[in-house]
Amino acid sequence: MRFLYNARIHTQDPAQTKATALAIHNDIVEAVGSDADVLALARPGDPREDMRGRVIWPGLTDAHLHMQYYAGFLQMIDCETGTKEECLRRVAERARTAPDGAWVLGHGWNQNDWAGGFGSAADLDAVSFGHPVYLTSKSLHSAWANTAALQKAGITASTPDPAGGEIGRDASGQPDGILYESAAGLVESLLPEPGLGELAGMIEHAQSALWKMGVTGVHDFDRRACFQAMQYLAEQDRLRLRVVKSIPVELLPHAAALGLRTGFGGPFLRIGSVKLFADGALGPRTAAMIQPYEGESDYTGFLMLDAEQIVEYGQEAVRTGLSMAIHAIGDRANHEVLNAYEQLRGLEAEIGAPALRHRIEHVQVLHPDDYGRLAALNVIASMQPIHATSDMFTADRHWGSRSAGAYAWRTQLQRGAHLAFGSDAPVESPNPFWGLHAAVTRARAGGQAGSEGWYPEQRLSLQEALDGYTTGPAYAAGLENRLGRLRPGFYADLIVLESAPFDLPPAELHRVLPVATMVAGEWVWQA
Repeated sequence: MRFLYNARIHTQDPAQTKATALAIHNDIVEAVGSDADVLALARPGDPREDMRGRVIWPGLTDAHLHMQYYAGFLQMIDCETGTKEECLRRVAERARTAPDGAWVLGHGWNQNDWAGGFGSAADLDAVSFGHPVYLTSKSLHSAWANTAALQKAGITASTPDPAGGEIGRDASGQPDGILYESAAGLVESLLPEPGLGELAGMIEHAQSALWKMGVTGVHDFDRRACFQAMQYLAEQDRLRLRVVKSIPVELLPHAAALGLRTGFGGPFLRIGSVKLFADGALGPRTAAMIQPYEGESDYTGFLMLDAEQIVEYGQEAVRTGLSMAIHAIGDRANHEVLNAYEQLRGLEAEIGAPALRHRIEHVQVLHPDDYGRLAALNVIASMQPIHATSDMFTADRHWGSRSAGAYAWRTQLQRGAHLAFGSDAPVESPNPFWGLHAAVTRARAGGQAGSEGWYPEQRLSLQEALDGYTTGPAYAAGLENRLGRLRPGFYADLIVLESAPFDLPPAELHRVLPVATMVAGEWVWQA
């Protein structure tokens, strides 16, 4: 066995919240307690590590992340800039040295942060040096392309908008370079795909980046190629994150035909939920709302699936044993999803199936009539605290007073819903301490939103926020008896911190970083 002692261990175990030592056998916690009690179990030759008073937490799980996108983002142009001009400068810098004909790719722009709003194809043409350029927005619900990229995709003034999307057009009807929702796929389908080995290497690199932030598990919402690469890594014993892998809705018939069920898999890779999209996003104003956006007379965003359509998919999923995870941002989208889940709970009871752990991804704004329905239906609120501080000014601009019910973690917790926290990386940084800071302060790291935070009544305690990154994701994954706590019989996944976050002023939480990360009883990273 391996022994860690002289530590300040925050176990997340209500039966024993604090300890100073733990024993690990293979990949499982064997014992937790005082130095004297735990070290009494040691035999000659067992490794003993003096933690010198450092703090130990359970490993943290990001309950909503796009692993392939994040891995790719680490190699792209960072377009999250304060001005459009700085973004264009970075594009020019990359394009100037790119091989002839190579695509120039970037991610992270947000027109809401730019004085001039959206860019144009012409803006990119001026700095692209003949390369096709494709830049995804921070929300991943819109994209910005230059003329060369639009031409490669065959997008012209006569190209119809695809179902569930829109091609941005200028006053003369010509494509302006902005592609909304599914229209982005017209260009994205042309991008060179990395081979299996290359993608596996990219994900392995991203895995290392996550360890350094204290992330030991993820719920991934990317697609087939990502799943294949993760299987490849797992086969070679190179996957050292606890991954819960979603199934894209278009592959539901195949998964059902094979009889796959939520929870199938091994300790590092298991099947999660079927992923659907009910609407778009706040930034590009494609989230589906009950009432029009502020300043609009009739525009309410994009509803991609209503309750009836969701139930059609849900019936097949429930009968197979697959839970559902549905993206819903706007209050109308969330209302439709909740209506669908109410019907699916009835189906589960009718056929004698277990109540699956269905989820709503994001739950960004709810109508007051729906505040208590997630708890009543036992639907998991899979939310991203950092979205609130990133989006707060945009939410006020587009949703007005409806923002009182937006990113409402306290409301959901008080009503009895299970919270599972994540980042939506690469939409936001996957650093969970940034998420903890956002959950506790409702303010940006620079202090924007004032000392009390944005809608401060929704703030959480640090303990409540930590639950969202530990026991909450474990429950969502059906792993509450194996993951999210440091207690005997649980996975030995943990992080080591120099000082106790509970002793820090909340405004300092975003500065915390681990000094070591352990997965399955082995150190995977040490500073």
